[in-house]
Amino acid sequence: MALLKINAGGYEFLGKLEEEKAPKTCEVFKTLLPLDNKLIHVRWSGEGVWIPYGDSRLDLDYENHTSYPSKGEFLIYPGGISEMEIILAYGKCHFSSQVGQLAGNHFLTIIDGIEKLEDLGKKVLWEGAQPITIKENG
Repeated sequence: MALLKINAGGYEFLGKLEEEKAPKTCEVFKTLLPLDNKLIHVRWSGEGVWIPYGDSRLDLDYENHTSYPSKGEFLIYPGGISEMEIILAYGKCHFSSQVGQLAGNHFLTIIDGIEKLEDLGKKVLWEGAQPITIKENG
């Protein structure tokens, strides 16, 4: 099981890659590591934060995709009718954009620190963009 260390907005989390359910997405995501970016609050999806990637593309098809990520689940939307992005649900989330409902590939799940996730989401909502780093654990 591949574990990743996630630091976001001053909080630490441990995540597990969903390599059995989304092997190609996980392999592609590993090429982005170490990831160093900013989280902003979602516009249409509810209780979530995201990293927009605009017109970038990762050459991914749908794999283990959902429109309703659970708390602690990361999705990659590979782009298409909306911009490419990574979204993290911190509560109730219905993944969508200005063009309507989207589905993203669930590839990473927080397995430690989930009790701090709502605090992170509220911090992003009320204080603005927060730094996020994701790297291999170890």
